Amino acid sequence: MNKMYQRWARRFLAALLAALALCGGIVYAVDPCLYYRMPEDRLPVFFNERYQAAGIIRQSPADTVLLGSSMVSNYRASWIEEFYRCSGLRVTIPDGYFFEFDQVLDLLFREHSPDRILFALDLNALVRNERDASRAMPDYLYNQNPLDDIKYLLNKDCLYYSFYTLLNSYWGAGQTLDEGFTWDSTSSWGQYAALQFYDRAPATGIQMPEDAYLQFAQENLAVMANWFQKHPDTKFEIFLSPYSILAWDKSIRQGDLDARLAAVKLACKTLWAYPNVRVHAPLFAKNMVTELNNYCDYVHHSGEAGKWVLGNVCAEKFLLREEDVEKTLADWREFVVHYDYDALWDGEFWERWYEDHDQPPDWCKS
Repeated sequence: MNKMYQRWARRFLAALLAALALCGGIVYAVDPCLYYRMPEDRLPVFFNERYQAAGIIRQSPADTVLLGSSMVSNYRASWIEEFYRCSGLRVTIPDGYFFEFDQVLDLLFREHSPDRILFALDLNALVRNERDASRAMPDYLYNQNPLDDIKYLLNKDCLYYSFYTLLNSYWGAGQTLDEGFTWDSTSSWGQYAALQFYDRAPATGIQMPEDAYLQFAQENLAVMANWFQKHPDTKFEIFLSPYSILAWDKSIRQGDLDARLAAVKLACKTLWAYPNVRVHAPLFAKNMVTELNNYCDYVHHSGEAGKWVLGNVCAEKFLLREEDVEKTLADWREFVVHYDYDALWDGEFWERWYEDHDQPPDWCKS
C-alpha cells in the first residue's frame, strides 16, 4: 500500500513539475509583458501598462522619456523625437501614484539613464494620499532580484495573457510601440462629450483651508526630489497637465480651489530648488482649457491637443519662472472664479441631450 502511495506521489509530482515547466515555457516563449524581448515576427499586443511598462523600458532605450498618468496616454513617442530631435519613449501608468512612478524611474535609470525626463505632473495625483493606493504594481518586474522572475513565468494571469497575445496577434490586433495604450481613436471628443460625462456636483458653500492638501503634496514632492538628487545630470522638464475648465468648476463647487492652488505653489517652490529641474504650466493655458472640443471628460485631452502641449513645452512657451508664480496663480484664481460656467450648457447641448434622453442630467435634479 505504501509503495502505491509513493508511486502516486511521484507521478503527481512529475505531472505538477511538467505543468509548471509547460506554463513557464509558454510565458517565456510568448513573453506577453515584453520582459525579455520585443517580438520580431509580429507587432506587440498591449493590455496592461503596469505589467508591460517594465518590459518596454528594458527593451526600448531612449534619450528623452515622457512619464505620466493617463493624462499623457494619447501622446506619441514620435512627437518627442520630432520636437526634441532625439530618440523618445512614452511610459504611462493610468491613475498612477508617485511610488509607482518611482519604481518606473528606478528601473529606467538602472537600464538606460536617459538625458531628459518629461514628467506630466497630474494635479489630482499631487494632492492625494498615497497611503490610499492599491498595490497593483508587480514589484518583481521592477526590482533587481532575478530570482523572483519566477513569479512572472509561473503566473496564471501571465499564462492567460500569453494566449490572449497569441490570439490577438493572429487576428492582427497588435500595435506599434508608438500607438500602444493610446485610446483617442476610440473615444468621443468635443464639448458635448465632455459635458455629458461631467457630473456637476452641487456647490458646498464650504471652503477648505489653504493647507488642506499640503501634507500630501509635500510627501509626493519628496519622492520627486529624490529623483533630482539621485540623477543630477538628467534634465527634468515637469509640466502641469492641463485639465479642462470643468475641473476648475468642480474645484470651486467642492470648495478646494485655494487648497489646490496652494499645492501648486508648494510644488513650484520645491521644484525650483533643483538646478536640473524646470517647471512648465500648461495647466493655466486659457485657450487650451476653455476649448472643450479638446476634451472627452473634465480632465483628459485629445492626442491632437497633447501634441500642441508637448510642442509648446519644448518651445518653453509654458515655462513658469519663480518671479511670476504669485501673479500667475492670483490671475488664474480670478479667471476661474469669475468664469461663466453656466454658459457652457448652451442650447446646442440641450438639443443633443434630449435627442437621447428623456430626463435632464442627474445633477440638474438635485
